[in-house]
Amino acid sequence: MDFQVFDTTLRDGAQREGITYSVVDKLAVARLLDEFGVGFIEGGWPGAMPKDTEFFRRARNELQLKHALMVAFGATRKAGTTAADDPQVRALLDAETPAIALVAKADLRHVERALRTTPEENLAMVYDTVTHLVAEGRRVFVDCEHFYDGFRFDAEYTKRVVEKALEAGAERVVLCDTNGGSLPSGITRAIADLGVDPALLGMHAQNDTSCAVANTIAAVEAGVRHVQGTANGYGERPGNADLFSVVGNLALKLGLPVLPPGCLEQMARVSHAIAEIANIAPDTHQAYVGHAAFAHKAGLHASAIKVDPELYNHVDPTTVGNDMRILITEMAGRASIELKSRELGLDLAGQPTVLTAVAERVKSLEAQGWSFEAADASFALLVRSALGEVKAPFDLESYRVIVEHRPDGAVVSEATVKIVVGGERTIATAEGNGPVNALDQALRLALVEFYPALSSLELVDYKVRILAGSHGTDAVTRVLVESTHRDAELTTVGVHGNIVEASWLALVDALTHALQKGGDQAQHRGGGQNRP
Repeated sequence: MDFQVFDTTLRDGAQREGITYSVVDKLAVARLLDEFGVGFIEGGWPGAMPKDTEFFRRARNELQLKHALMVAFGATRKAGTTAADDPQVRALLDAETPAIALVAKADLRHVERALRTTPEENLAMVYDTVTHLVAEGRRVFVDCEHFYDGFRFDAEYTKRVVEKALEAGAERVVLCDTNGGSLPSGITRAIADLGVDPALLGMHAQNDTSCAVANTIAAVEAGVRHVQGTANGYGERPGNADLFSVVGNLALKLGLPVLPPGCLEQMARVSHAIAEIANIAPDTHQAYVGHAAFAHKAGLHASAIKVDPELYNHVDPTTVGNDMRILITEMAGRASIELKSRELGLDLAGQPTVLTAVAERVKSLEAQGWSFEAADASFALLVRSALGEVKAPFDLESYRVIVEHRPDGAVVSEATVKIVVGGERTIATAEGNGPVNALDQALRLALVEFYPALSSLELVDYKVRILAGSHGTDAVTRVLVESTHRDAELTTVGVHGNIVEASWLALVDALTHALQKGGDQAQHRGGGQNRP
């Protein structure tokens, strides 16, 4: 029986606090999930949610899926009626998806207290709805809500719900840990005690005990061949099983063919793209796909990686579309410096004196509060300086920043920069929405005539941190500046007791790195004129 990867990012994942997808967003996420190679995409609840009804209408015409089938989600018929007469069941058919997922009560307490119906009527609701949808030509999945809680409370009744769904023609019955309170041992035990062919079952885990991924893997090891999850673990409360971690473990640890060939390598890209659509910053420490998932900091690790990368990586990062990174900190040894430099295109092999000098310089600066973990561009400049390859693009004569609070309440910053480039003195003044923005504008204004390439350098992010051990307004400040230049991203760092000076140091590194990378030379204006 084929293994099934069932994604519910657009339905269960959308219940995460802070996520609000538009129909256009949902279409974009569906395309990304299809590129990742999932077998089923649960798009929402048509009939109950107008936005979801619209999504399915547009999806029929606008989505050209290569791997996935669209799934409409809904509930079994209401008590006291028939599936054919239930408008919610009709809405599921009107969505025209090839597959439908039904939620059914599997915990006797929920049947009696939430549905307020009898145990037998609940079984009839499951049977009638499944048979009706199957007769209409739909593939049907039944999500047994609160299965594990219900199985602990009354195993016999919960088993009857599962068997009734299979008897009615459900393709898979999904065992849901709806409250997320189970542990892997409980998952395995329940599946074994259920006495149903596990290949006919699925697993849906919430992450309230941080065990959703582990519980899903435990279910698969117990014989289940259908798994559900959401991109990046999005979902209500602490979330759902992270589909990327689940798939990574199944494919790379258990060797199961869960995705079409070539799709696993799309994992990191799809994860980050969906995070952007959800307007949630990607988790840098997320397994497999996080920016730090294969990042190494300790010098001992780097020494081993230099010999063989597999010694400290549990899988090859490229198999999931990620990269290995070496972090440069005070813990770095010469091996870390060499590997990181190589990563940045700088070969220090056979240069022990330079390696030692860079390592000592890094340790000295980090003792003062500098950090190169996220500032690759500043680190690259440090290495190039040790190699004698960096020439300052200008000499600073002075800079000045003024902040003016005007009578109308407007706050305007103005910066003036005086520099010398190749013997030519220039002065530039610019306004900005803050002192750093004004300083950035003035410096670039002063330099752009000499270095036209800087017109494509753009500051995209600015982070400030007060260093530990510092207090109040006298604190030492570390600034990280993120920029883009010719489609390349670069991050630079500056540290100083004055926040403007710390920002200046990071800005100068960004400009210097951009010019160094592009090999740009100053274009002299001639005449040595001062610019007003």
